[in-house]
Amino acid sequence: MNFSVVAQTAGLLLLSNLFMTWAWYGHLKTLGDKPLWIAILSSWGIALFEYSLMVPANRIGFGTLSLAQLKILQEVITLLVFMPFALLVMKQPLKLDFLWAGLCMCGAVYFIFR
Repeated sequence: MNFSVVAQTAGLLLLSNLFMTWAWYGHLKTLGDKPLWIAILSSWGIALFEYSLMVPANRIGFGTLSLAQLKILQEVITLLVFMPFALLVMKQPLKLDFLWAGLCMCGAVYFIFR
């Protein structure tokens, strides 16, 4: 496996997920008092940056990683980005559910990369 390709893919997916998480959930904190159409247009604008990173990440990774491996990598990174976002930005309480979800993702990584 070409670890340089995997590292590039993971790095771009990490950056993409930062934008994606903000596009999907950030408006709940920052635009809650604005009309829905403003939140939608704002989220679409942020999602443009997410897609500008995610599409190249998948193109770089595909071939070295299978489609299923790309998807599981994306989901693991999503969870790694979402947990701190939920705790630090959205002030959600830390729950054991994060641990259980993480353990399930570890199982998914094991089975898809073995």
